[in-house]
Amino acid sequence: MKTIDPQRTVRVMGILNLTPDSFYAPSRHNLAILDSGADIIDIGACSTRPGHTPVGAKEEWRRMKRTLVQISRDYPDLPLSIDTYWSEVVRRAYDIVGPFIVNDVTAGDADPQMLSTVAELGLTYIPMHHGPAENASDVLEWYAELTSKTEYQGIKDWILDPGFGFGKTVEQNFGVFHTLEKLQDAGHPVLVGISRKRMVWMPLGLTPDTAGEATQQLHFEALQRGADILRVHDVPETLRTLAQYAGAVPEEFREHSPKG
Repeated sequence: MKTIDPQRTVRVMGILNLTPDSFYAPSRHNLAILDSGADIIDIGACSTRPGHTPVGAKEEWRRMKRTLVQISRDYPDLPLSIDTYWSEVVRRAYDIVGPFIVNDVTAGDADPQMLSTVAELGLTYIPMHHGPAENASDVLEWYAELTSKTEYQGIKDWILDPGFGFGKTVEQNFGVFHTLEKLQDAGHPVLVGISRKRMVWMPLGLTPDTAGEATQQLHFEALQRGADILRVHDVPETLRTLAQYAGAVPEEFREHSPKG
């Protein structure tokens, strides 16, 4: 495992779903997360759970607009990420809240105007890997091809998301997870979004509702393996995990940690 400084800056991205059908019900319309201490709030108005039905840009915007207006008024300095694959939603959101991170689970495949829009507005971009991958090297190969497109469009500031749960079996998810430190070779921040996902709860016979502790255990390992951003449902619990890793790593973990 590569040496990874536990004192590096790691950000916690809290999930705010403005949907009726996201897989973890407590994340739906949970505006309390705005005061949770998250470094970034990721706002989505269309579920991307397995088998979801896309609702289209207009419905996404209808669901999102009021909340963005409220956040712009009451939390003007709160960093935002918007989970969308529609350039129309990006432009409308930008008019209200200004710069934010674009979290695109299709990496520009759904909307041919997305990359040029992100570049024009000078936004940070998360083009998520989607599809099978046996390990992190497979993800890096995919990103190597994508980089030429993003750089051609003028996008320089982007974040790497290996796309846990998107087109991957549980075994493939863990193949990527257990080689996660390899993703540092891309030279971009690495986002890990595993919170309460199938790869966490299914092997243990749990459910999304009962997978909180198991999620934090994997968050700890993700930090050991170089995660720079954790996308989470449970912000206070994740902040405690981060504090434990950064400042009070238990002795039993030290021999396995990057600095051990």
